[in-house]
Amino acid sequence: MPPPIIFDPVELSSKPVLADREEIQKINLQRFEMAQLDAIVLLDPSNHLIGGFKDVRSDEFWVRGHMPGYPLLPGVLICEAAAQLCSYYHMACVKLDGVGDFVGFGGMDEVRFRLAVKPGQRLYLVAKAIKVHRRQVTFNVQGFVDNQLAFHGNIIGIALHRAATQPNSAGA
Repeated sequence: MPPPIIFDPVELSSKPVLADREEIQKINLQRFEMAQLDAIVLLDPSNHLIGGFKDVRSDEFWVRGHMPGYPLLPGVLICEAAAQLCSYYHMACVKLDGVGDFVGFGGMDEVRFRLAVKPGQRLYLVAKAIKVHRRQVTFNVQGFVDNQLAFHGNIIGIALHRAATQPNSAGA
């Protein structure tokens, strides 16, 4: 059974762009093929809500091989787009206070895919933070295509330090 809708997709699709790809990249670190978010259209910290979209293009790197003759946006990229939306919220609205300098993908639970997402479609994403801490945040996420629920689940974001992810001078 599908979960209750977090935010009306019709209303989400009528909202103006608050942040485009360029603005998103001022907060999120993903670049090139891994930048999976095209716009933020909802940012409501008082209700812990964020919404945005990904325009699914026919020239994306995965189209040729997933699936030939019937290209489908891979579920892992749908989850990545949702995680990038959550990361944007965490970085824009939650103070990390020295526990990290960016938000990484910490996990996901109860993810379900209900519709195929194809090139030429716009995937609207909405997330509601359900557990907020400066070190970790958990979001309930949903994605919609043509105002229909395409996927849902929970995404966990964790605060990380870039310096801790770099190899040391000895190459370790």
